[in-house]
Amino acid sequence: MIKWIFFDVGSTLVDESKAWEKRVSDTVKGSNISVSEFYKLMDDCALKNLIPYDDAVIISGLNRAEWHSELEMPYKYSENVLSQLYGKYKIGVIANQPLGTQKRLEKYGLAKYISLVISSAEEGVSKPDIRLFQKALEKADCKGENAVMVGDRVDNDVAPAKKLGMKTVCVKQGIHKLNTPKNEFEVPDYTVDTIEELLNILKEGH
Repeated sequence: MIKWIFFDVGSTLVDESKAWEKRVSDTVKGSNISVSEFYKLMDDCALKNLIPYDDAVIISGLNRAEWHSELEMPYKYSENVLSQLYGKYKIGVIANQPLGTQKRLEKYGLAKYISLVISSAEEGVSKPDIRLFQKALEKADCKGENAVMVGDRVDNDVAPAKKLGMKTVCVKQGIHKLNTPKNEFEVPDYTVDTIEELLNILKEGH
């Protein structure tokens, strides 16, 4: 019986595409590499299960650009999905995020549906470290088999959650959408294009 549903933040509840456009544009500025060429390089890295941006920067010989979190915004359907799950399940967040995750979720209008926020900056441990997930389950007083993890990365979200017996849903959006499982733990129970599809999965009683 599912009691808790945990979500990642970036490219799961929150659309980072504008922030990535700014970062990529700033990264290639002054170089002979175009924005589209850099995005193609990122996709190539993702297909090889590398870290899309970080490895594209290394391969191209460019420098990392600043991240503009002010350009992040919730997906248009995020609040609707959370509102439909609210009351039927407890909702939590397990995410690699800088300090202030709770305040950002409040700004987005999502915090009122979320009972527990476990963020790497506040907890001092980052995904895919299984301890972040263990801490979330402990604080939720929930067993792994009674929880679902929803995120965009098979390495950071799916694998550690599966090792704790959680059900897993991989959302194929954002810069990691082309990553593929490298081992059995990275194979999600379900794969979706957006979290809207989660409603049908849960409705069918899976």
